[in-house]
Amino acid sequence: MLSDRTRRLLLPLGAFLLGLIGLAAVAVLTLAPDRGGVATASVGGPFTLVNQDGRTVTERDFAGATHLVFFGFTHCPDICPTTLQQISDVLAALGDRAKGMKVAFITVDPERDTPASLKTYLESFDPRIVGLTGSPEQVAATVKAYRAYARRVPTKGEDYTMEHTALVYVMDGKNRFLGALNLQRPADETAAELAKRI
Repeated sequence: MLSDRTRRLLLPLGAFLLGLIGLAAVAVLTLAPDRGGVATASVGGPFTLVNQDGRTVTERDFAGATHLVFFGFTHCPDICPTTLQQISDVLAALGDRAKGMKVAFITVDPERDTPASLKTYLESFDPRIVGLTGSPEQVAATVKAYRAYARRVPTKGEDYTMEHTALVYVMDGKNRFLGALNLQRPADETAAELAKRI
């Protein structure tokens, strides 16, 4: 039987290994040479959610133009607001080239992220970012369709946080996965790369 100390040491190691496996999967999806779309064809799919204005939205609302998809939640302390600001900066750097572009910010925390809370949260970012929520079942199905990862993690008392995929998906006008958006460089460089896919 494992001691409490051993368990405490193994938990972070397990989380680190899971993260490593996730990064490896993303690398395979985004860096592998194109073989007729086999590797990426299974990323994305139909979904039915509700936007920050309470209107039902499906994947068809994003069809017709290159768009971005990002999973996160409004109680996220750092990664989500940072990523949403980076996306906003890239859209600004694209200028007129991004006029018809949309971004889906899909919550992984539907219990707390209502349409109203998403609307308030997204006021700080580019207006083309659409907040999406739904029932836990609808959100779980969308996370699964995008081969993403989300898990509730208890914190102090009754509170909790969410572990989730931090990948920004680039999808084409037919809702096909093109790759991951690289935000680890200046916004104008990322915009220049993204412009090739618009």
